[in-house]
Amino acid sequence: MVTETRLNKIKNVVSNRQKDIVVVLEDTYDPHNAEAVFRSCDAFGVKHLHLIFINQKTFNPKKIGKSSSSSANKWLDFTIHNSTEECLTTLKKDGYTIFATTLENDSKSIYDTNFTASKKVAILLGNEHSGLTQKAIELSDEKVIIPMCGMVQSFNLSVTASIFLYEVYRQRHPNIKSHLLSQEKQKKLVTDYILR
Repeated sequence: MVTETRLNKIKNVVSNRQKDIVVVLEDTYDPHNAEAVFRSCDAFGVKHLHLIFINQKTFNPKKIGKSSSSSANKWLDFTIHNSTEECLTTLKKDGYTIFATTLENDSKSIYDTNFTASKKVAILLGNEHSGLTQKAIELSDEKVIIPMCGMVQSFNLSVTASIFLYEVYRQRHPNIKSHLLSQEKQKKLVTDYILR
């Protein structure tokens, strides 16, 4: 039996879930880094993540992190892939624009990237050590970089994810209602969350 307080919390969370943004992690090395990304996804209303495993050991995203009910992975949905091409091709067919987070010289600054021009957004993040594979970069629609002012070249995986998700949310915020789940899908998700 769920308490009224718990039910209201669930309804509030579900009312802010976005229907048209996903995060894609390619070959994440450390499951705990992925867990930190999951927390950011939950915080910014992302409902679904895609995990691609090529050279790294596959892990179950539902089994990592704390076993308490506060773990972000409990409230997210995941799709596992063993092919970058299959994952990104499927997302493109579903209408997603793939934004690859890269360090390449021809990447566009995140400050100059319009995330609202696409109705469906997929944020693509690579391996902590080697970044995205060449195949992932080739299949992406836009290459985006976070300009750095210090000596280091990049942020860690979870910080990069948070910055990208914040910027997408910031740009979408004036029109956020158009990105939220329908009332019918919200009701279904509330029921699903009560059972989790």
